[in-house]
Amino acid sequence: MRESFERQGMMRHLQARLERVARGTVEIWLPYSDRVTQQQDGFHGGAMGAVADIAGGYAGLTVAPEGMEVVTAEYKINFLGSFQGGALRATGRVVKAGRRLIVTAAEVVHVDEQGRTAPCALMQQTLVPVPKTY
Repeated sequence: MRESFERQGMMRHLQARLERVARGTVEIWLPYSDRVTQQQDGFHGGAMGAVADIAGGYAGLTVAPEGMEVVTAEYKINFLGSFQGGALRATGRVVKAGRRLIVTAAEVVHVDEQGRTAPCALMQQTLVPVPKTY
């Protein structure tokens, strides 16, 4: 899992961290920086979407068959708020794992410097298992 995550150029660029992996659940943290902001200095929706997509995708990977990866076929996201400072915590979880499709959900929350949390985004995603090629 970590090897695959480290191959993610976008996650490296955004300085995201894979924090927790368990069967069906993955947690990724995205620190606040000028790499992830929009014009009003809040976390950009694209950064929220990216970290939600990756958290859901890696949650799906935990239940994918041996020798397979997953790719996103689609996702739907609701943005609930944009914040400055702190970090985003994206928690992906498997809703249903099938042979051809894996459905996941991800919750993105803002964690401020005092550890207080507030909702940022909710995502639902469909993944397709594909052969691992690296």
